[in-house]
Amino acid sequence: MNEFAPPIDDICFGLKHSAHIDELARIPAFEHLDPEMVRDLMSEAARFMTDVISPTNRVGDEQGAILRDGDVVLPDGYREAYEALIEAGWNRVSAPEEYGGAALPFAIGTVMLEMFGASNMGFAMATGLSDGAIHAMEAHASDELKALYLGKVISGEWTGSMDLTEAQAGSDLGRLRCTAEPQGDGSYHIKGQKIFISFGDHNLTDNVVHLVLARTPDAPAGSRGISLFLAPKRLLNPDGSPGPSNGIKTVSLEHKMGIRVSPTCVLSYGEDEPTVGWLIGEENQGLFCMFTMMNRERIFVGNQGLAISERAYQQALEYARERVQGRAIGDNLGPGEDSTIIEHPDVRRMLMTMKARIEAMRGMLYASAADADIAAHHADAAERLEAEARLALITPVVKAWLSDMGVEVTSLAIQVHGGVGFVEETGVAQHYRDARIAPIYEGTNGIQATDLTMRKLRLGDGSVVSTYLDSLRALAGELEARSETKEMAEGMRNGIETLARSTAWLQDRMGVEPREVAAGSTPYLNLFGAVAGAASLAEQAIAAVDEKSGEWNDEFLNNRITLARFYIAQLLPQAFGFEAAVTAGGTGLFDIAPEAL
Repeated sequence: MNEFAPPIDDICFGLKHSAHIDELARIPAFEHLDPEMVRDLMSEAARFMTDVISPTNRVGDEQGAILRDGDVVLPDGYREAYEALIEAGWNRVSAPEEYGGAALPFAIGTVMLEMFGASNMGFAMATGLSDGAIHAMEAHASDELKALYLGKVISGEWTGSMDLTEAQAGSDLGRLRCTAEPQGDGSYHIKGQKIFISFGDHNLTDNVVHLVLARTPDAPAGSRGISLFLAPKRLLNPDGSPGPSNGIKTVSLEHKMGIRVSPTCVLSYGEDEPTVGWLIGEENQGLFCMFTMMNRERIFVGNQGLAISERAYQQALEYARERVQGRAIGDNLGPGEDSTIIEHPDVRRMLMTMKARIEAMRGMLYASAADADIAAHHADAAERLEAEARLALITPVVKAWLSDMGVEVTSLAIQVHGGVGFVEETGVAQHYRDARIAPIYEGTNGIQATDLTMRKLRLGDGSVVSTYLDSLRALAGELEARSETKEMAEGMRNGIETLARSTAWLQDRMGVEPREVAAGSTPYLNLFGAVAGAASLAEQAIAAVDEKSGEWNDEFLNNRITLARFYIAQLLPQAFGFEAAVTAGGTGLFDIAPEAL
């Protein structure tokens, strides 16, 4: 079983031509970023992830997190690896300088999470969830809370967790029952129970900063009555160090099919002793504050889809190059000689599909991360608003399509291995098991699809998606303008117009036939993702034609063009059938009674 090695050429190409790192470096907040340093930075981070994090992956899957005497314990070596990570600073490259960060773009931080997630997806949950908590605290917490907690979470000395879900509520947060009773001194006593709390407890750090959704007395019913609170695992001593317990108890750990080293906790608050919390943001504005971190986490989940795909692909590619079996059609071998399976057309199709989807995913992710940087830091208000609108539109697609592709790619990795892929000893099955959670958490992909159609297509009275479609049409024109990519233009345009027709069908029915719109949401998101992926590869192909820096050799650049050609000719047409599913609406969905299903 191979160890993961981050694909530096692919990463640097994506940063330059999908995230447009040179343009980010011209934003005043990032004026200290030297694009020439990016490859060296990526290479050093890659070395760390390969040498320190990747070797922890298998033992984490085999042993997992365990609950011992009320405390969550990770396997041997994990605390040491985590301490090495925060010592090296790879968890805070995008953090403000005042908290010890390098203040680099979120696009750079996204790559760090990608490398971490590919090295060990379950382990990377620790810093991935902290990132969402940091984002919410930065945006909504009081200066006093920031002074006490934010720097510690940014540095990695403590971690953050998002405590949202309850057994009776699931994704319907309006049904939450956890309560917060004001104490008259600005604090609250939190009481209740949460489930599915990733990294809700662990022994990597000496404190965990919980962001908890709860209801205050006399709060309005439903989602309008939810507030967000900060409740540390341990209260602080006068010097700011972790002190006594804060009444947060780990009741149990879930036994999961994947990411087993990520402790998924059932937590209780205030059961045996009070759990003290402090309000983040305004009372009854908890959902607003929560979505600040949730949208960040949705980008992270898309990142996980890419990361686990890259690791699975590398393992499948290595196996296909080494495994000898049969004689491939068209392989001119001598008597008694067999082919490596990479020469068989079906295996080659699987590997090309994996590689093309990965580079489409990488381009989409990096572009979205760059939009987050522009929306937060660009000097021009109009540029900020445009980037914010693009990011809002694409976020559900990044979360859902990339996580779905993660499941597809890891499944193909098993298929490339054949029977031995189904055997745990090869390690490739773990990637599929790990990947399978990503379409579920942080809002199931069905929720993402509904968000896309019912909310995001309405942005700017439909102007945001219209502008996006126009940008894709301009990209198709650029394909046609270059001899090396001209043949792709027609296929790209077919995809764009298929998406445009489906978009118009949904928009015509919004507010009139909402169930028809909701019924077409998942096929629409699948179509949107497929077209956006094609656009990502098309942009890379154009960049490969125009690239003159000498940083990448001709073979690499030609392969970028080939990947786009393969995707647009072979994979994109498979998505055209989604139009019929979108426009069929609810046909057949509700014609069988629930009790007859």
